[in-house]
Amino acid sequence: MAFHHIRFPLDIALGARGGPERRTEVVTLAGGGEQRNGRWQHSRRRYNAGYGVKSRADMAAVLAFFEERRGRLHGFLWRDGLDHSSGGAMPQATDQVLDTGDGERTQFQLTKRYGADFDPYLRPISKPVSGSVKVALDGVEQASGWTVDATTGLVSFAVAPGAGVVVTAGFLFDVPVRFDTDRLDIETHSFDGAEAPNIPLVEILP
Repeated sequence: MAFHHIRFPLDIALGARGGPERRTEVVTLAGGGEQRNGRWQHSRRRYNAGYGVKSRADMAAVLAFFEERRGRLHGFLWRDGLDHSSGGAMPQATDQVLDTGDGERTQFQLTKRYGADFDPYLRPISKPVSGSVKVALDGVEQASGWTVDATTGLVSFAVAPGAGVVVTAGFLFDVPVRFDTDRLDIETHSFDGAEAPNIPLVEILP
């Protein structure tokens, strides 16, 4: 089992379907009320790449990619057409608050915030796009003095940000996924856009 830092064919991925999934346990009480319990701390994304397959050439590309990944065995990068940026199309260094410095801590995890102040969800970002990450301290973009690990999303500073200093970042990112099947069911006569093959993918969580 390994993770291959290669992105699924982008033109196919952008035509796919999918999104986040949660696992909520709902218990109906005797009086008709209910209790709900969120089983997962983080959402997990699922996609069907089949909707992006429009031709035999597309299917051949998927087939080669599938075989190289050995089906479900190896993970890879996936571009979510809707959700792949910390902010707008061009990330800014102040898009996302990572945390506040304490004068000792030198590493900060890239995260993306969803929602407002009521109960926002902080999603860890582990696969930033190389070269896209920007970092700021108290709103001032830092041209040097830090690095980012493209395999974990950890930002490391040469000198720990001072106590109370707000650490922010902007970035593009991919989703770590794997195929959720060991079998491709291919109909060679159907690649005219009329019928999409089933090519399920599932996010790999830490």
